[in-house]
Amino acid sequence: MPSSDEPAGFPVGGETVMVLGALGAGLVCFLLFLATRRRLGVIQAAATAGLLWSLVVIAIVTLIPAGGPPGIVAAEGRQTTCSFDLGGPAPDGFWIFESGQRLLNTALFVPSGALLVLFLTRWRSGWVFVPFGLALLAGYSAAIELVQLELARINRACDVTDIVDNVTGAVVGVGIGLLLSLVLLPWRNRARSRRG
Repeated sequence: MPSSDEPAGFPVGGETVMVLGALGAGLVCFLLFLATRRRLGVIQAAATAGLLWSLVVIAIVTLIPAGGPPGIVAAEGRQTTCSFDLGGPAPDGFWIFESGQRLLNTALFVPSGALLVLFLTRWRSGWVFVPFGLALLAGYSAAIELVQLELARINRACDVTDIVDNVTGAVVGVGIGLLLSLVLLPWRNRARSRRG
């Protein structure tokens, strides 16, 4: 048992906590969708709720210790700088995604990129903000890596490869979102003209 002056370990962790957190966030975002679909329209309400849910899931998956509560991380074992070994060794993925950590890091940001575009293209000028939104997703990834570096108790590693993979996923998602917007935007315009 640690003495009162020793730092406590991180109290929660593991894949079950991640899945439960994602489901709980999904329920809250679904309620948000139900509350806003009449005012925003189904597509915009779904894009808004989905974008928020995807961002929360990213935080859950990247900031909750993967192997369960890690206990105390000794100062000697703490990472002091981010790894800049681009493309270096990455651990296997979680049981949900067994094909590898890099694929998981890329896939994790695809929904956010796509939903970001659908969220922004509600407005005609929204296309202009897509690159800015992509930059915000890149900043979000970098912020997560910094939190992983600073909070040794979550027993996560800061790695620039993760940022590259995350941004790659966001770019792929933005491409998918642009294609979806081209399909859905005419439908929105017809719906507006029927109302007017």
